[in-house]
Amino acid sequence: MGQNGTAFFPFSECATTCLLARSKLLWFTLRSVQSNLGRTPKSLAKVGKAPRASKMTLLPMIAATYFMVAGGPYGLEEIVQKTGYRATLLILLLTPLLWSLPTAMMVSELATAIPEEGGFYIWVRRGMGRCLGYQEAWLTLAGSVFEMALYPNLFVAYLGRFAPSVVAGHRGLIVGFAMIALCTTWNILGTRAMGEGSVALNVALLLPFVALVVLAPFHHPLGPTRAVFLHHADLLGGILIAMWNYMGWDNLSTIAGEVESPQRTYTRAMFGAVALVMVSYLLPVAAVSRTGLDPNAWTEGGWVDAGRIVGGEALGVAIAVAGVLGAVGSFGALMMSFTRLPGAMAEDGYLPKLFVRTSRRTGAPWVAIVVCAVFWAVCYPLGFERSLILDVLLTGLSVLLEFGALVALRIREPNLLRPYRIPGGIAGAVLIGVPPLGMILAALLRNHSEVVGETNELAIGATVIAAGFLLYLASQWLARSAALKTAESERAKP
Repeated sequence: MGQNGTAFFPFSECATTCLLARSKLLWFTLRSVQSNLGRTPKSLAKVGKAPRASKMTLLPMIAATYFMVAGGPYGLEEIVQKTGYRATLLILLLTPLLWSLPTAMMVSELATAIPEEGGFYIWVRRGMGRCLGYQEAWLTLAGSVFEMALYPNLFVAYLGRFAPSVVAGHRGLIVGFAMIALCTTWNILGTRAMGEGSVALNVALLLPFVALVVLAPFHHPLGPTRAVFLHHADLLGGILIAMWNYMGWDNLSTIAGEVESPQRTYTRAMFGAVALVMVSYLLPVAAVSRTGLDPNAWTEGGWVDAGRIVGGEALGVAIAVAGVLGAVGSFGALMMSFTRLPGAMAEDGYLPKLFVRTSRRTGAPWVAIVVCAVFWAVCYPLGFERSLILDVLLTGLSVLLEFGALVALRIREPNLLRPYRIPGGIAGAVLIGVPPLGMILAALLRNHSEVVGETNELAIGATVIAAGFLLYLASQWLARSAALKTAESERAKP
């Protein structure tokens, strides 16, 4: 034994020194590996790389996903008008089982296995090649032209419900531009600000509907309960509108590099958001069904009328204000999602490297945010109306590519670490995409003759899809031309 009571080993002083040095090296190596677990590759970490303090956690992720998918029960009015209350409740209960849950399961597996900035673009590119990866991003960004133009118009419409003088004439256009500027500033502040703001907006948005649900049972029906003849009965049309109201589960995947512990958080966020959306749809519809309000009277803005019936003018105004908040929350959350794609595409050489730039303080891709905001602001005055077929065609096709990537990655990378795995092996990965595929095909068959102005929407969608392939071919040709010029200049050097 030594003087301090420890065991004495007959090592030489040189051997002891070497052992201590190796132990320290091993300790530092383990600490380095531990600190780098879950980080994205260096090439992608540049895109939206956020400081630790600005990363998004579980509750803000649920709130942001809620705005990307729902933004409140607005938009369900037409389902009630087409199918009545009981059928609407059944549709809102079954549609998530056929559409939302399969999509949430797919997103959970891919987002936890490949938690990289760019999300679904990276999944499809890695699983199905660069061409289809490009199409995934193109379909999303092209579809955003129609989708993002809606929310400033909804903002102005709901604001006009309780403050018509504010949006009268050209003032409405100015108010819409101000909303876009507000959401742009909010996004530049980073994902943490977006997440915390989404939580606050969620609470403010849903409070009037909580009041509606609580007060409705104490409200006397407007007339005797009886079967109501529906003037615009259309069961399949109601199902397709419900499907549209349950779209957007994959959008949060694009900020994976700015999420705290994405391998653990994404699955919880997905299923938490599914539950929140379902409850916020089902309970208000069930509550209003007790008032005796004629389903045929449900038009856009019908929630405001239902609020007035149940809780007076104050509740009607509160629901209108909530509609304003819902438009802001949805526009801001979707802006956060869409603006991560240009940076990821710039890393792959499809866009200028300028789009890779991020804020040193917040990690937000401020160049992409500003450029996209300007583009959407230009499109906003065009007054695009909600287009069911264009949304289903563009968004639905991009979701189907993600289901394809799910299967392709199971085959190409069977040993990829998957913290969440859809059960059933490759067969399970294939079968989980069948219900969404069926719903998309039903939507296209049902509304194939829908038009925008005088142009068939399927024709517009087909043109957008074809343009994606042409742009990809053009980008490849430009890349090869640039490479040849570089090689020639190198050979010309003495």
